[in-house]
Amino acid sequence: MRLLPVLALLLSAPAALADVTVFAAASLKTSLDEIAADYMARTGTTVVVSYGGTPSLARQIEAGAPADLFIAASLDWMDYLEERSLIQPDTRRNLLLNRLVLVTSLKVPFRHTLRTGAEVTALLGEQKLSMALVDAVPAGQYGKEALTSLGVWDEVKDQVIQSENVAQALRLVAIGEVPFGIVYWSDISDGNDAVQPVGLFPEESHSRIIYPVALTSEGTEPEAAAFFDYLATVEAVAVFKKYAFYPIPIQRENCFLPHYPAACDLPFLPAQ
Repeated sequence: MRLLPVLALLLSAPAALADVTVFAAASLKTSLDEIAADYMARTGTTVVVSYGGTPSLARQIEAGAPADLFIAASLDWMDYLEERSLIQPDTRRNLLLNRLVLVTSLKVPFRHTLRTGAEVTALLGEQKLSMALVDAVPAGQYGKEALTSLGVWDEVKDQVIQSENVAQALRLVAIGEVPFGIVYWSDISDGNDAVQPVGLFPEESHSRIIYPVALTSEGTEPEAAAFFDYLATVEAVAVFKKYAFYPIPIQRENCFLPHYPAACDLPFLPAQ
């Protein structure tokens, strides 16, 4: 019987610490930490960012967690909240694009792009492959799509070690626990020498990796709107680019939404 008051206290705790509370996909941590720090130094506004797997964060918002902004790694989970009237739909826009890459802690030459499933299976052999949850977390879902498209998912699925989010999947590779992993290109942009890219997956092998952002239905304070707007500024865009994200220009913000079936011609991301 005492669990409900404790849960309510936990859900309300971040709001007491921050002018703006952001829930964001774990893959955004390095870039968004820097953006939030820059913003706080400029404005004096306190921004607290809570990171995790996109599905987990969406369900926390559904349960009443006090988030002002939500940045997802999946259109589906933003749709999930929009369908439940838990975001302000007129604020929703597509913020970033990303790439999917096979990484390793071993000495393997960079192959630029993995064009065939045979390349993947030859590299893996009988070794394990680290991925985020393949049926729940966007990075895992994109990875499963790519391996399925290349015709090798059934062959390698029993070698997959699944983690709660992409940051944890990357960490298993970085500490040498699992020799290979599938993560976002932005996850290896911070110069971590423990992890090396093996090859990018073809963009046509999986759904476009799009990060939508929106103010939640609770994010009605002007401080929340101001930080939301800051994410589209030259300063914030420069940080996202530094960490290998592709910021989507505001004039193309609604690309890929269902009611814009062919409104955009965003190019595939260039190899970096």
